[in-house]
Amino acid sequence: MQTPVYLDYNATTPVAEQALKRVRPYLGEHFGNPSSSGHAFGWMAEEAVELAREEVAALLGVNVDDAADALAFTSGATEALNLALKGAMDAYRQKGRHLVTCQTEHKAVLDTCRFLENRGADVTYLPVDAQGRLAPDRFADALTDETVLACVMRANNETGVLQPIRRLAAIAREAGVLFLTDATQAVGKLPVEAAEADLAAEADLLVASAHKFYGPKGAGVLYRSRRQPRVRLSPLIHGGGQEGGLRGGTLNTPALAGMGAAAALAQERLAEDAERLRRLRDDFEDHLRAELSDVRVNGAGAERLPQTSSVTFGGVRAEKLESELRALAVSTGSACSTGAQEPSHVLKAMGLTDGEARATLRFSLGRPTTAEEVQFAAERTVDAVRKRRGSEPPVAA
Repeated sequence: MQTPVYLDYNATTPVAEQALKRVRPYLGEHFGNPSSSGHAFGWMAEEAVELAREEVAALLGVNVDDAADALAFTSGATEALNLALKGAMDAYRQKGRHLVTCQTEHKAVLDTCRFLENRGADVTYLPVDAQGRLAPDRFADALTDETVLACVMRANNETGVLQPIRRLAAIAREAGVLFLTDATQAVGKLPVEAAEADLAAEADLLVASAHKFYGPKGAGVLYRSRRQPRVRLSPLIHGGGQEGGLRGGTLNTPALAGMGAAAALAQERLAEDAERLRRLRDDFEDHLRAELSDVRVNGAGAERLPQTSSVTFGGVRAEKLESELRALAVSTGSACSTGAQEPSHVLKAMGLTDGEARATLRFSLGRPTTAEEVQFAAERTVDAVRKRRGSEPPVAA
């Protein structure tokens, strides 16, 4: 077993070999621009992009015949969320200026909402319960005649807690409100079951990112429902008219080709990966609970991603604990908030104190994770917590 053991798969994943093989030709001999419609180099690149679009559509449960109209490729989830939020609020500004979201959303959503507030939008930030769940009744009460859009993430990036998206989407639809879900952490980790009618069908707008499911960085997607009337969005980036006019600019053919291959692989392995990683996660958490006192798994009472553990270790500062865990690659929070000194807004919204939030580490498993690595991580974590508790005073609340 090699160290350090990587347990930060919610931050990013290694590119799958199948995706790497798909990428390589488009970095070399097949270098054409997919918008070059007059010759074979462009046709080959366009074919690669459209194959990827169909493969991503299949992973999202979108009819492949609708892929060209339903899916717009972006540089990642952050751009896709900005396009969805800003684009919808601008396109429907005559209806109103109200937007509803949740306090535990990713910073890509929260910071964009604050940007919109500075430009006149009225944003409601709904609270969650101690398990990180948004109450559907509270969500329904927040919607008004002037609500344009509601945005609730499918799975939280820090705790793995799943929101009741189907119920929330139905409530929004009944109220005539567009519903956006950030599915960045869910896509590629949760099985898509026919009975659930897939994630995308339960939202008017949905966002995903390739590097969360073993594809290349720099590739994301925005799903837009084809239900009538069609969802309208104002573009963020003008010039060229690519992606149905939603995003100007030359498409990143190599990254998108890799995204497609990663999506096809994820669809094949969804159920198998989810079940195996759930067992490993449960073994890891059981070991910590058995060996340590004052340990809490955040969101343990809710439905969660199968491979995510957010663990609070009473009496220990997470950054000090992380320094003891040199043989592990783990996280004190979202990788997209690097450098931030404030305690996790997600954990605080769930009722944790500043001290408790600062005593929390996130462990996220992935497809390459082995039982040996999980056992090693659990033992090292127990040793590190015991060492820190013996060498520092309790963390102030």
